[in-house]
Amino acid sequence: MDIISIGECMIEMFCEGPLSKSDTFTKAFAGDTMNMLVSASRLGAKTGYITHVGDDPFKDFLLNSWASEGIDLTCATPLDRPSGLYFISILPDGDREFTYYRAGSAASCLSPEDIDPAYIGKTRFLYASGISQAISPSSRAAVLKAFQIAKEAGVTVAFDTNLRLKLWPLEDARAALDEILPYVDIMLPTAPEESRQLFDTDDPIKVIRMLWDRGVDMVAVKCGEDGVKLGVNREIHAISAYTPEIVTDTSGAGDVFNGGLLYGLSIGMSPVEATRLGTIIAGLKIRGRGATFSIPRRKEVFEIYVRDFGPQT
Repeated sequence: MDIISIGECMIEMFCEGPLSKSDTFTKAFAGDTMNMLVSASRLGAKTGYITHVGDDPFKDFLLNSWASEGIDLTCATPLDRPSGLYFISILPDGDREFTYYRAGSAASCLSPEDIDPAYIGKTRFLYASGISQAISPSSRAAVLKAFQIAKEAGVTVAFDTNLRLKLWPLEDARAALDEILPYVDIMLPTAPEESRQLFDTDDPIKVIRMLWDRGVDMVAVKCGEDGVKLGVNREIHAISAYTPEIVTDTSGAGDVFNGGLLYGLSIGMSPVEATRLGTIIAGLKIRGRGATFSIPRRKEVFEIYVRDFGPQT
């Protein structure tokens, strides 16, 4: 496979208007590590997911939805727990309103015993996030074990810090980041708010240099509408964001960027080319609602890439 991801995917229910006043919700699925996989899969990557899915009425919907995206589910196993669930609304002023029901979910019960070294050895890239670590102590331990196995097997490890302080204290997030950094090849943090909390700086260039000093080879700092600062081979590149005519929902845009970038690297694009590809698929995604619902397909993404940058070298 090209990319294997570790984490939690939840049932997503989205609506128009405030959650308290909405009568109709649209059912979908989302979760940062799954959003990345769908992005990469729709571009053409061969992907797999390591998780637990709830043995509840949503199980078949989730498994069938993931399989329809071409995602290998060998290590996406049912567990006698509920699936995580969240509600999201985009308010008239553009703010997002979230309500989560994920405590004790099946995915949060992932543990080191669920990590299969042979499965990880089949991929080129292994991916997880700060959320993958934050959902439970056992999941945090599973991510660490998976990264250690990947490093030993020569698999490239990618990590998105994806800080969520509603899930755990900042001190725990920093400690968990420190424990996996020796195994990470590609870091995908966000600035300025997240970097200020995790790295005590809102300057993406300082974040890049800090992570270089910690042994990370490639750092792509996502800066929203200001694009991406890419640090690789001791050089820093400024990559512009791709902004569509209409922006509807930015939920999951950073995850979708990650999927585009990792897919680009998997087919031999240079880091700069892969980062540009990531900005295009992320920019197209924010035109529509839902974290995975609106992720575009390969044809549209590459038509824009070729139009703006020419054929890949």
